Parts: sequence; C-alpha cells; structure tokens
Amino acid sequence: MKVLTVELDAHGDMADITDEVRKFVRESGKREGAVLVFAKGSTGAITTIEYEPGLKKDFPRVMDKIAPYNDYYEHHKTWGDDNGSSHVKASIVGPSIVVPFKDGELLLGTWQQIVVINFDTRRRKREVILQIL
Repeated sequence: MKVLTVELDAHGDMADITDEVRKFVRESGKREGAVLVFAKGSTGAITTIEYEPGLKKDFPRVMDKIAPYNDYYEHHKTWGDDNGSSHVKASIVGPSIVVPFKDGELLLGTWQQIVVINFDTRRRKREVILQIL
C-alpha cells in the first residue's frame, strides 16, 4: 500500500496522478492484476478523464450545474458549514476506481488519465491510497 498526498484548490480542482500510480504498479513487481485508487475523505473523488485544459474547466462547470455550490443543502444545518454540494458531487463521482494492469503496465486508453478531485469549498490536502489487488 502507498499513500499519495496531493494539495488541491477548492471547487473542483483536479490533479493527474497517473504517473504516480504507474510507478507504484511497476515498483510492486507484480506483472498482472489491478490497482485500487481510493480518495480518503467525503468531499474528494477519483475518476479518469482526458486531462487537458478544456476538460479541466468543463468538468467542474458541469458538476456545478448538477449540484451548485450556492444552492441550499440540509447538510449545512447539521454542521454549520458550506460544503453540502461538495459531498453530493464527490458521492456522484465516487471515491475510487480499480485499474487493471498487465505486464506491469496500466491498461488505460491513450487519452485516459487518473485524476483526484477536490470538491470541497476550501483548499485541501487529499490523501490517495493505492493498493495492489
């Protein structure tokens, strides 16, 4: 197991962690299997995307249409905070993915990168747990 720490800005900032996952798989010495990539915390998420400038802007914009930050959320009454939409967005995307590998190489598409996303309303250090399956 390995834990990556990634510092991200608020409101849908994302980082490409593909190279770190690839390195972890290679260093494991395993030739075939899968790697679990899990974001610790309830306002962060993991997915794959073509990590390019346009989609880095489009993705948070579209997610904000689904669960706008400035909308009303019952969650705010529970803890007196402002990140109800962050929890909704993270739940929709999900906290983890499993990526298969063969011959020590991730079986990703040409334009498919693994990203961690911070949906919270403040800058956060996100912990990402990697584990070989």
